[in-house]
Amino acid sequence: MPSTETVRRQRAMGGALGVIVLGAALVYHFFPRVFHVNPAELAPRPASPIGYANAPGRQPAQSAQSSELDAGPPLTLAPAAVIAARRSKGNPNLPEQLSADTPEIQALLARAGKALQAGRLAGTDGAAQLYAKALHDKPDSRAAAEGLNQVRAQMVALIGQDIAVGDADSAQELLDDLRGLPNSSADVAQLEQDLKTLAKVRPMLAQAAALLQQGKADQPQGASALDLYRQVQVLDPPNAMAEQGIFQVQRAVLDRALAAVAQNDFAAADKALAEAATIHPGSQQLADVHNRVEGIRQQRAGGLLAQARSALDAGNLDLAQRLAGQAQALQPGLKGIDEFQQQLTNARLYASYKPGQVFRDRFVDLPGQAPAMVVIPTGSFQMGAADAEGDHGDAETPRHQVTIAKGYAMARSAVTVGQFREFVRASGYQPDSVKLGGASVYDERSGALRDDSRATWQDDYAGHPAQDDLPVVNVSWRDAGAYADWLSQRTGKRYRLPSEAEFEYALRGGTQTRYWWGSQAPTRKVENLTGGSDRSPSGRRWSNAFPGYRDGYWGPAPVMSFEANPFGLYDMDGNVSEWTTDCWHDSYMRAPIDGSAWLNPGCSVRVVRGGSWGSSPDQVRSAYRQGADGHVRSARVGFRVVREL
Repeated sequence: MPSTETVRRQRAMGGALGVIVLGAALVYHFFPRVFHVNPAELAPRPASPIGYANAPGRQPAQSAQSSELDAGPPLTLAPAAVIAARRSKGNPNLPEQLSADTPEIQALLARAGKALQAGRLAGTDGAAQLYAKALHDKPDSRAAAEGLNQVRAQMVALIGQDIAVGDADSAQELLDDLRGLPNSSADVAQLEQDLKTLAKVRPMLAQAAALLQQGKADQPQGASALDLYRQVQVLDPPNAMAEQGIFQVQRAVLDRALAAVAQNDFAAADKALAEAATIHPGSQQLADVHNRVEGIRQQRAGGLLAQARSALDAGNLDLAQRLAGQAQALQPGLKGIDEFQQQLTNARLYASYKPGQVFRDRFVDLPGQAPAMVVIPTGSFQMGAADAEGDHGDAETPRHQVTIAKGYAMARSAVTVGQFREFVRASGYQPDSVKLGGASVYDERSGALRDDSRATWQDDYAGHPAQDDLPVVNVSWRDAGAYADWLSQRTGKRYRLPSEAEFEYALRGGTQTRYWWGSQAPTRKVENLTGGSDRSPSGRRWSNAFPGYRDGYWGPAPVMSFEANPFGLYDMDGNVSEWTTDCWHDSYMRAPIDGSAWLNPGCSVRVVRGGSWGSSPDQVRSAYRQGADGHVRSARVGFRVVREL
């Protein structure tokens, strides 16, 4: 056996390294799987020493008893120096110093301070002996008395740590040293009592740790690790190992809950969570696992509901009903379940969409949904301008009959900045205003559009950051098509840009007049148009506008700020002009009459339809059309999508 002096020298050599070794040893011992070690494969080994947070080089004596507790839960102990400082602070028993310490006393105090800092508390040339000698030689030395008080406080703290981790041998050795210090009788008595209590609870803690390793965390009742930890708490209420053990028991029960969830057995998971709540109510690990289970429950219920929606869209109503029932049983308050049940009822009653019905497709592979769509009724109309219609051009003739025999749905409004931003973020697509650089924006000084190399789709008509509810502008024909393709991928439905015929048919809303609201200038706020009473931020007026009309906007307005047309569509003839699928042709000679897009291989100029915030009255006519290069990014041009039914 090493001598006492040798042990004390060892205590002076660890420092911060001891703290690191302690943490790693405890984690390795109690949680070997953190290091990818199977506890069943560990060979028998001697008890590992338990270090201390601020005792340099401290290596408590090992014993057979300490190995009994080797499987216990990890402990986090306050540094002994901190505990000692709290105990020694404000000690009223210090002597009144009558004279300054002599050089000899100061030398003794310096040696004592170094010994205290190095952890040499007792023994020959230890801090206790040196402070005691200084106090003997000069009884009124406050520094000596205070140093001795610090030694006593540190010993008490170290003994308390030894008791907390169950190292009775080391605690007893230090207790013998403590008895030799003055004014220590009360501490000695209390620590002796704590050692007696430790002797009672040590076998119980060891047995509880063994039961925990055997999987008997909270069962069988009356013979589980939890029962033993509770008994220890009755005998020793502040016992840290028992408290940590109870946390470990709760962790084992929570693991059962997670294992049940992995098997889709949410009833068993709920039962395990309820049991865990009785073990340690309000613990953070209980809250974490509860939230995790609820998140998985919601995710799986949402997945079932998403599958049910897909089945409904595919026309398989029985499967949709069955999946919705499973989702509702899994999470009775699932968001959207009532709405879906109503949709399912409508599908059984009507078997298909109805003209004028508004719906939104949900994404099938990530959270989100497509823009709101309106079902457009089938029918026929006269496309183009009548011969008697003033201001019309050759490109709008000849007027011809178009029949829309196949129903389709059109977005209620132009695609917004927020919706386009969601697409860019989710897909990583690079719009042409970024890829090719710049767009055309409105110049307040000149009153015209100008090219701006810094402008992108994220800007408004004047090149400033745009609000999410504004229609997206500065987008090319390619950008618009990419967004439609992305919606198709996300929803599993066919989204695209409207054909020119579909756009004019939807814009007219069943009318054949000059504008969808009639043949005259508007007398109410129907669209975001160029009005004679509108003013720009600097006071500009439109040179060619609807007389007396004022809508309150100079530039695009938030979508759906005005009236809907007879088909329930907003901003079809104002706010922003919009891209269509068709290639540009100078007239309607040989144009399709079935509503399909008129395409030519490799065409670069596309058709733009509908008026904008800056269009003159003749450009707002329902028959008006214009062509634009597909790469154009303009502050007056946006787009909306069509969904095939």
